[in-house]
Formats: sequence, structure tokens, C-alpha cells
Amino acid sequence: MSTLSELPFDLAAAVTHLSNCDPCIARLVQEAIPFDPNIDHTQSPYEALLESIAYQSISGKAAATIFARIKALSTSGKAPTPQEMLKLSKAALRKAGLSGAKILAMKNLAQKTIDGIVPTHEEALKLSDEELVERLISVRGIGAWTVEMFLIFRLGRPDVLPIHDLGVKKGWSVAYGKKHMPRPAELLAFGERWRPYRTVASWYMWRAFELAGYAATNKIRPPKLKRKRTKLTASGRNKTKSRHKRPPRR
Repeated sequence: MSTLSELPFDLAAAVTHLSNCDPCIARLVQEAIPFDPNIDHTQSPYEALLESIAYQSISGKAAATIFARIKALSTSGKAPTPQEMLKLSKAALRKAGLSGAKILAMKNLAQKTIDGIVPTHEEALKLSDEELVERLISVRGIGAWTVEMFLIFRLGRPDVLPIHDLGVKKGWSVAYGKKHMPRPAELLAFGERWRPYRTVASWYMWRAFELAGYAATNKIRPPKLKRKRTKLTASGRNKTKSRHKRPPRR
């Protein structure tokens, strides 16, 4: 695991910048747990994504049990190598607890790692966020959110804003006193003020969500739908389509 001194950016500068440009974050910095992504540099991108696939859509406890069974299928007792994953039978992986979709995703991840599409850790450090997103979402079962979590918690990238993350959206609503969650585009636009440290801002949105508690966050409503503008006629009346159907021609 990494220490804060190993982050690829200046955390003190990030916190100062965010506190100066956003009073809500300045308050959260005083109240919440400090930023600490606890990056594990021992995991390769392949291993981190393999684990992410195992954890998708199920409880952490169940996922940990399943992933332990998968590691037991390896000769080393660690995560199966890409070559081992391709050789493992579907029956063995199903017995470990994986769904058919996750088996296909893991095997596709293994193949794309061998093909060089999924980079090594050293290669990933040299790629931009955009290049990594483009490469990794090409893997079956890996979406933008999974890649964003990889960028934050495996590479420590400073400027990632997970606009579809429920905790970030609800935390934003709590922090800024909103009754509704923001639309992704709205959160993206709002987050421009946080550049180039949107990762740290996201951390504090998660902390705002935690501090508020489920009793408060469960009351937050879904995003407001955009209202369609009604055209006005020359007389100033609203122009609406008639609901009456024209009579059939005889």
C-alpha cells in the first residue's frame, strides 16, 4: 500500500486550491476523513480489473469469497495469470461462483492483457486518463465507472470526476443543500471549478454522503427532468398539438 507522499500530485496544494474555490469543500476538509486512496501498487491493471469484475453487482462479502475461490484455482494461490485464466474451464469458474457474463468478461480481460491492450502498471503510468479509458472500456464488462475507480484507487490520478457514481451525486446534493441529485451533465459542469483536482473533490463528496447518513441521503430525489420549452404563437398563446385524431376519410 502507498503512503500519501507517493501520490503523483501535491495533496496539500490540491486541498488548498479546493478550499479556496469552494467553501463547502473547505468545511468538509475540517469535518471529514482526509483524502487517502490507499493505493495498492502491487496489483497490476489486469489483477485490479479482474477483482473489479468479481465484485460487480454483489455484496463485498460474497465477492471476497468468490475471488478467494478463483485465486485458489491458480498454481500460485494469487489471482490467476492471463494465461491461466484462459485455460480455466467455464465449469470450474462457475463452481467458484462466477456468472456466465463474468466468466466471459474475465477471459476477455485475460486475452486483451496478452494482446497488450490492457497495459502493465509501468505502461499505465505513462498513459493519459483518456488513453486508459479508451483501452480499458474495450474489455467486456468494464465500463467507465470501473475505469474511473481504477484511475483513482490504483493510479492516484488527480483529476477524475465519476459523474455517474451514486455516492458522489448524493454527497453533492447533501453538501450543497439540494433536494435532487444532479444530472451527470450538471455535475460535470459544476465540477469545472474543481479542476485540476476533481479526484480530491470527489473524495469529499463521498465523505459528505457518509457524514449525512442513510436517513438523510435516502430522502434525496432522482435528478429533475428537463422541461420542454413550449412554443408561443403570434397571439402569445401556447402552441400545443391537438389530441383529437382526424376523422378517417370516407
